Order: sequence, then C-alpha cells, then structure tokens
Amino acid sequence: MLRLRVKELAEERGISQSKLSRMSDVHITTIRRLYNNPYGGVNILTLEKIALALGVEISDLTEKVPDEK
Repeated sequence: MLRLRVKELAEERGISQSKLSRMSDVHITTIRRLYNNPYGGVNILTLEKIALALGVEISDLTEKVPDEK
C-alpha cells in the first residue's frame, strides 16, 4: 500500500497548507484531503504539481507501507 508524504515534506520545509496550495496551483480542498487522508487516491498531475512546488521527485511523495489486515 502507498502512503502519501505531502504533509511531512511540506512541514519539513515550513510550508503551510495554504502556501502549498498557492505554490502548486492545487485547490486548498485537495491539499487538506491529502493531509487528512494520506492513503487516498490522487491523480498524477496533482502529484507532479506538488512535487515541483516542494522541490522533490514524485517518488519522494510516496512511501510503501504494509497492508493492514
């Protein structure tokens, strides 16, 4: 299972949700959803915008975690 690391990476850089939204041109509602549900789905264009805004590769936005059983 993949978990999104958007929140952690933004916080490491001192970037708030609203600033990330402006920097990435991704709606604040989407940013909030990614912060609150890091296991939810997201489209690749959104990940690309966020990665560019944070100065990371798209692969840095995800981590593999064991499936819950």
